[in-house]
Amino acid sequence: MTAAPPALAPSPLPEERKALLARVVEGLDGPSLWWLSGYAAGLAHASPAPQPGLAVLPGGAAQASQRLTVVYGSQTGNARREAEKIAAEAEAAGLNVRLLRADAYPQRELAGERLLYLVISTQGEGDPPDDAIGLVEFIAGKRAPKLPELKYAVLGLGDSSYADFCGIGRRLDARLAELGASRLFAAGEADLDIDTVALPWREQALVQARTLLKASATPSATVTALRPHAVSLYSHDKPFAAELLLNQRISGREFKGVGFLKYGGIGKDVRHLELSLQGSGLHYEPGDALGVRHRNPGLLVEGVLQALELDGDASVQEKNEALPLREWLATRRELTRLSRPFLASHAAQSRSEQLNDLLGPARNADFTELLGSHQLVDVLRRWPAQWEPQALVAALRPLAPRLYSIASSRKRVGEEVHLTVDVLDYQAFGHAHVGAASGFLSSLAEGDHAPVYIEANDRFRVPADGSRDMIMVGPGTGVAPFRAFVQERAETGASGRNWLLFGARHFNTDFLYQSEWQDALRTGELHRLDLAFSRDQAQKVYVQQRLRERGREVFDWLQGGAHFYVCGAIGMGKDVHATLLQIVAEQSGVDAEGAAEYLGRLQAEGRYSRDVY
Repeated sequence: MTAAPPALAPSPLPEERKALLARVVEGLDGPSLWWLSGYAAGLAHASPAPQPGLAVLPGGAAQASQRLTVVYGSQTGNARREAEKIAAEAEAAGLNVRLLRADAYPQRELAGERLLYLVISTQGEGDPPDDAIGLVEFIAGKRAPKLPELKYAVLGLGDSSYADFCGIGRRLDARLAELGASRLFAAGEADLDIDTVALPWREQALVQARTLLKASATPSATVTALRPHAVSLYSHDKPFAAELLLNQRISGREFKGVGFLKYGGIGKDVRHLELSLQGSGLHYEPGDALGVRHRNPGLLVEGVLQALELDGDASVQEKNEALPLREWLATRRELTRLSRPFLASHAAQSRSEQLNDLLGPARNADFTELLGSHQLVDVLRRWPAQWEPQALVAALRPLAPRLYSIASSRKRVGEEVHLTVDVLDYQAFGHAHVGAASGFLSSLAEGDHAPVYIEANDRFRVPADGSRDMIMVGPGTGVAPFRAFVQERAETGASGRNWLLFGARHFNTDFLYQSEWQDALRTGELHRLDLAFSRDQAQKVYVQQRLRERGREVFDWLQGGAHFYVCGAIGMGKDVHATLLQIVAEQSGVDAEGAAEYLGRLQAEGRYSRDVY
């Protein structure tokens, strides 16, 4: 028995169309409704019609002066969640509010905005999240309008383990002021402990919005129709304990190439993990990520305790929670990712002029190198200091979950989720080092459980039109989502061609899912496979070189409507992007600006998607 369809929300549909829609959905079960929503979303994605975030508000089209617009740019979901919170709070206060993802925001409307809140994350070293690239470039560029009537506020999210902390948020905040807009209050700059900054920022934002806008008797929130997410009891804040079904190493055992010393002489250790989602109500699509709330491995915890000569059983109370110090370090605090605030505190504790000098503005390159090469325990050993348990817990950042690209399609594996995990395990500074989340996951045995949740990524999807071709660039573990893509396309009977470019160090040890790709080629699930193994010959070869070599074919596929995807490290993503610009310029005869505009159009059409980290 199916539930009665809900009353239709205010929409631009005429009455006869709404009545027809009600008849269409009448009697459909859950799976059928989900299919229908995906079909409709695909049509909307391909349509040049206005973005769905422009639905009519109660009482006719709301004037900009009566409306709050909240725009977010998010790479891992944190900025989206914060934007959703402020939009929900404003709606509950009786305000007209619309919530839009940055790539759905109609740039032509910026000149008419009167109240705008931007919530945006910074990716890597000062880059915008992929969904905000177009909007950031527009605001920073010559076409940006003067904004003398706009009032705004910016909430930046970042990671202080990077030198350019919240860089995009700061630059947008300054640029809007430069364009004549009025800053309502100082930009927020939130670290991994997001609520510390985001909560007071949201409180200020709500006060300002209520002061500037008249509360409506019939509040409304208008949101972009990205993808309806399945309802589950489990989420980012309440993860599901997923049982491990398989933990299988899929990389070779040992090599003695260039990376021998870096990886402690044991070679890369890449695992294929399969976890059960049975009974969770969690659903995912290819392109989504699995969030893992890990426990720091014992090697990391004991290393910190020994370096500081602290008692792991000492009780520490922080924010109304009392736990032994060892448990704080294992389950609540970051031990592998450093931050500028902690390093500044440690420099004061250790009275180290050298460390203090590294934190100076003139030493950004050295500071970045320190963040990339040292774990917490390395800093404690290199610059010894005395820390009290309470002060240490207060100074360290909260433990953040890790996101892993999902390597499976539910249509093929059912109530399971598969991951491809590169296990960090190496020697440095005379000691063994392990990764936090990868060490936790690799240590799980069949029957053990891991706390997980789904992080949707609506920007990274197989083409809604199954006849479209796909070009997928995924070196190393960046190949994970493309395993899901190929499975999904096979299970749905998509007729478009699938072309994968994979790269790694060595053919014999690092060709992830080799037998699966070979089988996919034989069965026609994969139509083309190009490989680049960088250390198997004197001259290093990377995926971007393979792209250049196939430039004519890459461009022909794009001209024929193909979608282009990239997944992997940020540096690789930049190299692939530069290569694409070169290919477009050479094959179409345009200049650099023309090539950039071409790729910009692909991004706007959803045909050039990246998941880089």
